[in-house]
Amino acid sequence: MNTRSDAVFIIAEAGVNHNGDLVLAKQLIQAAAAAGADAVKFQSFVVDELVTPEVGMADYQRRNLDSEQSQYEMLSRLALSFEAQRALALYAAEQGIMWLSSPFDLTSLAFLVDEMHLSLLKIPSGELTNGPLLLAAARSSLPLIVSTGMATLEDIQHALAILAFGALDKTSAPTPEALGDLFNNPAALAALRQRVTLLHCTSEYPAPADSINLRAMQTLREHFKLPVGFSDHSQGIHIPVAAAALGACVIEKHFTLDRQLPGPDHLASLEPDELGQMVRQIREIELAVGDGRKQPTAAELNTAACARRRLVALRPIAEGECFNESNLGVRRHHAGRSGLDYWQLLGRPAGRDYQAGEGIA
Repeated sequence: MNTRSDAVFIIAEAGVNHNGDLVLAKQLIQAAAAAGADAVKFQSFVVDELVTPEVGMADYQRRNLDSEQSQYEMLSRLALSFEAQRALALYAAEQGIMWLSSPFDLTSLAFLVDEMHLSLLKIPSGELTNGPLLLAAARSSLPLIVSTGMATLEDIQHALAILAFGALDKTSAPTPEALGDLFNNPAALAALRQRVTLLHCTSEYPAPADSINLRAMQTLREHFKLPVGFSDHSQGIHIPVAAAALGACVIEKHFTLDRQLPGPDHLASLEPDELGQMVRQIREIELAVGDGRKQPTAAELNTAACARRRLVALRPIAEGECFNESNLGVRRHHAGRSGLDYWQLLGRPAGRDYQAGEGIA
């Protein structure tokens, strides 16, 4: 886990790639820790509170599972009991990695906050329109990472208004009037900036490159004045690495032990060696981005001593002799004035004698 305060926070998203198997879930935790991720994240849901029995699967779920069934049937096989989640959190602590889980319903949220005592909450894209869940999450007083897949700016603003209301008012029900006034309330804006990070996201699995729109991170940052990261569903590691270079403060990426395993999200996930590569490349990008000050590094100063052009005498020059194009040149040299001063010296008398090849002071 990276300990730099300004480091990109990397979440290895196990999601439901455990396929309901506790042994597989623990192997995912091992892989995330070995890859160097900051956190490994699962999903917490009570199926009856999440979906009604007649709702069908999304196209990507049908395609990835190659079957027709209801979401209820699919999710019933993927749900982790609270007992299993307790065991996984303990195992993650043993492996030295933060354990997180996204709540999809109020029962799961209460479990994660009151029993698991998570240090932060991740709100998934599908719950951006779950007003009661957003309100309860805001009233938890925990930092919130909020994914924005499938959302417009208006959707996000409405969700943020509920989060701001819940942060400021612990008892009342939000009214349209109260929510509408919040973005003119400095205390509400301050509460959001202290606690909320937005994640740009494309809710397609896998998401093709032309659907990613990384520039939307800048749009979110400018529009809401909040920290912004990226939840990635593309294939490969190049796009999340690019997001880190563009200033994402959080990167979330699905991973699996094997993309050939059955399940809705495996095809859009990294395998363990790829996850490790992504983490390493993001850490290199952090170093490469730097602090923005344009100045030579220590290594460059050493290089400059033998690579920079300086003014030198092309032939012996006597004291008082004027510098001209035949006696003054620009060469690589360890001493002397910058070659940029060439025209300043032309026509001026030399202050002392110079030997051929000597740097001009």
